[in-house]
Amino acid sequence: MENNLTYTKNGDYLIPDLTITEQTESIGKYGRMRKNYLKEHRPVLYSNLLLSEKLYPHLLETERTATARLERMMRELMKSAGVTESLKASDPMRWVGLMNDLKAQAEETILTELIYS
Repeated sequence: MENNLTYTKNGDYLIPDLTITEQTESIGKYGRMRKNYLKEHRPVLYSNLLLSEKLYPHLLETERTATARLERMMRELMKSAGVTESLKASDPMRWVGLMNDLKAQAEETILTELIYS
């Protein structure tokens, strides 16, 4: 088995020269939630993803998928609940309450299916 690692001598020990490439794009709310879940509840998977440099792409994909699904679900839920722009104009407090309820429903599904799985 060939070893492509380089080492630095520190006293009597050889320390591997390990680096992780820097990521420029920031992850959002759902990516951070997924990262915290993996760190706390799936430490082996978290470590494997981190060391193979697949963690960041995984978190970005989770963020993109969750955001897209939230938008899609909100449109469908708004349509089924009858939330319209005319309701927003005529009764803004009711509209805000309905939107908060719908977002909570959608996020509960997203968290169950994407983040905590």
